[in-house]
Amino acid sequence: MYIIICAAARHYPACPGNLVLNAYLSTMPKGGYIYIMTNQTKTVLYTGVTSDLYSRVYQHKNGRGSVFTTKYNCQLLVYYEVFDSIEAAIRREKRIKKYPRQWKENLINEFNPAWNDLFDSVVGFH
Repeated sequence: MYIIICAAARHYPACPGNLVLNAYLSTMPKGGYIYIMTNQTKTVLYTGVTSDLYSRVYQHKNGRGSVFTTKYNCQLLVYYEVFDSIEAAIRREKRIKKYPRQWKENLINEFNPAWNDLFDSVVGFH
């Protein structure tokens, strides 16, 4: 199945392509996501797992995420992966947490070389 996503969906959430995507995603079984957040100076990395990426990152950005991300002001989403099941996402998160910081930085650099905040790109990732 192919899904056409409106090129303007990032800036216009009501874009017809985005509505089609959201309708399709709402009929899918719940999967999972792993994600990495950082602070403005990129000195702290936080790895998490969730079944609702958009909502969880929103919580972190508004000081209602984990105690760790609130304490260290980790509000920038710099990396994420999508999984068919939450169980697969949990397994991946546990592996990533065991790796040293340099390995995580390499992962982020391959996915997001500028370490931009990816929050706007995950609208609809519920």
